Amino acid sequence: MRSNGLTTSEAPLAPASPPTEPIIAIVGNPNAGKTTLFNSLTGSHQKVGNYPGVTVEKIVGHVRVEGHSYEVIDIPGLYSLHPQSEDERVAADTISGAIDGRKPDLVVCVLDASNLERNLFLFSQLAEFGLPTLVALTMVDRVKGDGREIDLTRLSNLLDVEIVPLVGHKSKGIEELKQAIARNLEEPHVPHLDLGLPVALESKVAALRERTARLGATFSSSQIRRALLRTDNEAEGFLESFPEVQEAFEEARKQLLEEGVVQPTLDVSSRYAWAGMVHRAAVSTPKGPKRKSLTDKIDLILTHRVAGLAIFAGIMMLVFQSIYSFAKPVMDGIQYCFDWLSSWISPHLAGIPILQSMIVKGLIAGVGGVMVFLPQILILFFFIAVLEGTGYLSRAAFLMDKLLGWCGLNGRAFIPLLSSFACAIPGIMAARVMPDQKSRLATILVAPLMSCSARLPVYLLLISAFIEPKFGPIWAAVALFGMHFLGLVIAVPVIWILQKKIIKGRKLPFLLELPPYQWPRWRDVWLAMYFRSRVFVKTAGTVIVLMSIVIWGLSYFPRLGHTQQAQIRQTIVAQKGSPDEAQQKIDEAQLEGSLLGRFGHTIEPVFEPAGFDWRVTTSILAAFPAREMVVPSLGIIFSLGDVDPDHPGNLKQALHDAHWPSGKPLFTPLTSVGLMVFFALCCQCMSTLATIKRETNSWKWPLFVFTYMTALAYIFAVAIFQIGRALGAA
Repeated sequence: MRSNGLTTSEAPLAPASPPTEPIIAIVGNPNAGKTTLFNSLTGSHQKVGNYPGVTVEKIVGHVRVEGHSYEVIDIPGLYSLHPQSEDERVAADTISGAIDGRKPDLVVCVLDASNLERNLFLFSQLAEFGLPTLVALTMVDRVKGDGREIDLTRLSNLLDVEIVPLVGHKSKGIEELKQAIARNLEEPHVPHLDLGLPVALESKVAALRERTARLGATFSSSQIRRALLRTDNEAEGFLESFPEVQEAFEEARKQLLEEGVVQPTLDVSSRYAWAGMVHRAAVSTPKGPKRKSLTDKIDLILTHRVAGLAIFAGIMMLVFQSIYSFAKPVMDGIQYCFDWLSSWISPHLAGIPILQSMIVKGLIAGVGGVMVFLPQILILFFFIAVLEGTGYLSRAAFLMDKLLGWCGLNGRAFIPLLSSFACAIPGIMAARVMPDQKSRLATILVAPLMSCSARLPVYLLLISAFIEPKFGPIWAAVALFGMHFLGLVIAVPVIWILQKKIIKGRKLPFLLELPPYQWPRWRDVWLAMYFRSRVFVKTAGTVIVLMSIVIWGLSYFPRLGHTQQAQIRQTIVAQKGSPDEAQQKIDEAQLEGSLLGRFGHTIEPVFEPAGFDWRVTTSILAAFPAREMVVPSLGIIFSLGDVDPDHPGNLKQALHDAHWPSGKPLFTPLTSVGLMVFFALCCQCMSTLATIKRETNSWKWPLFVFTYMTALAYIFAVAIFQIGRALGAA
């Protein structure tokens, strides 16, 4: 199957297993209360994965009613079943049975009572699939709050379905909906609507639908009608795989053209006219002048082009600061637990050094490197769920759309990019808020350019060692800010190139509902945090653990012989050095002679134009699993043993004392800036690449990210060193 954005698998789908439970599909517009309803029905009995062959997220849950269990699928929110994006395509294919090989046994269509007329457009398309349908009418309390009344009996007759009113954030009507689901599964009812379309057109649609059905197709009346009306090229393609009906199709179009029926806007205009008629008939209009709602009054401020942007910046800074600061104590606590576990296990394995090293420095360090990100994941999705639950996230996207639109990104991209300053992993996962799959892919591909908190120890070490002593604290602060700002500056042209030359995406019209403000439903917030963190731990974690052991193996083998170690000890003793200093020299020799160290020596000529020797190059390679390993690896390489990234101690002096074989200083302000820029732009984070793999369902894009970011980092580092040296700054 071919995706409209993110890479998809083209392998044939496996045969569907025999159904054991009736399938209920929940369908509705974005912000209609669909997710709240799904969470109320299924609670924690949910499973998050991807649809077969595509990267659109599939959320499946289970609900029990009177001893019977039903499978519930949360269909991606959409405004129309006329596919424009991958989400809409997946939704239409799921409803028609084309993606999973089985149609839903019941469709629960969620309609927002406060925006009923707009929601009815989707319902009119959904009804033509010929599936048993039930309507969940949400936000009825808001309609009453506006002084309007809904005649549920008349609305039910006009829609030809059973209707259950709900107040989602208060869980009112959920039990009634469960009973209605059981009734409609026992006695299915398919709605039949009169949209006021010409009889001649509808007779042709019915005839073609019958002929294609006999050939095994699952086209809806709406799909065939769009093909006849030629509303778009894709609609015509629905029938291309059935040449048996092409002649009948062309003949039907010719006859309709002669009767003056074939008008591209006929289908859409008829649906909106029908929706307006239903709304006028079922919803009363309050008397007197329309009062401005509280939402409208708040929006005058929050969507203002100046005040709105200022408030948005303040909120985003709060989110950024929270992810950056609030998570640190918990992250330190998690790191302490893994450090304690290492110190407890290490003595028990002292008799088997290779197993001790693999467990402590490979497995435990790998798992700890993953779990330390968990607090940031939880904090990020807490704020996203709260902002979405209150309705503010839609306003933020509206404000940022014009600022980001010129390079082809949607307004929602700013939140994932901002969160990536704390950690690219939650930022990449947050790109799911993007409504367009190609914009989502572009956001994912540039999110690692944002300078995450894992780079901070490198910045602080090099700035405090080489920038602040020579240029003072003001320039040190400017350098630290510049390192964080650099990624955002580089990301803008990269996004433009990606959109124009590689992804070749187009900026879709920014269609987004601005829901009324409300208090978030805290159960939805906690469920969002729970499921996102569970997915993160189960998917990214397994890859990181495996690769950490691989990196450990490269740095562990081959081992120094006992004779070599004894010679090093004798040399250090002769120089009146301590046993600890001898062990540090042995560790340095071990790393230099390992496969990883040898590789560092091999590629030293490649990085020499940037001013890096084999020791710096090896630290770059050792930091591939996680950037947090940079300072500890520098400590081992420069004979200081394991160094705490937050308390580098004498490492700064060791870097000052390091020299090339020619006697020139290895580190200068110029080389330190080049190294910081390299780390700012290079994607040295295995967990980030694993997350990109998970989010795109392909190794193509993480390899692309690693390649282009490494190339950028190398080019900038070399340019800084060479230009600086030419100007006499070396």
